[in-house]
Amino acid sequence: MRNQKLKSEFYKQLNIAKAATNKKQYKTAFYHLENAHILGQNNLYRHTLSHYYMLIFGFKTKNSEEIIGQALRILAAILFTLIWVPRGNTGGTNISPVKIIPIRKELKKYFLN
Repeated sequence: MRNQKLKSEFYKQLNIAKAATNKKQYKTAFYHLENAHILGQNNLYRHTLSHYYMLIFGFKTKNSEEIIGQALRILAAILFTLIWVPRGNTGGTNISPVKIIPIRKELKKYFLN
């Protein structure tokens, strides 16, 4: 059940991010993309998908650093998700891809055993 709630919240965060991006509310959009990344990083498909949408965000905002960084992170997600991920990492290029970060308070309930 916990896994289903986490999965549902992942897609909810992704949809909020997409809607905010379409409204050009970029700060809000990226916050929700980060939330989706945190929620999805233990699943190969969702982890890769979160980086894909961050890549799209980079194109929509014309942010070349984010575009390059997310292209590399997509490759890393494919190669390393099943081996190790830095828990709580928000996934953007403003954070080291190997930095472990405390889970955001509003997302902790999805990680409780």
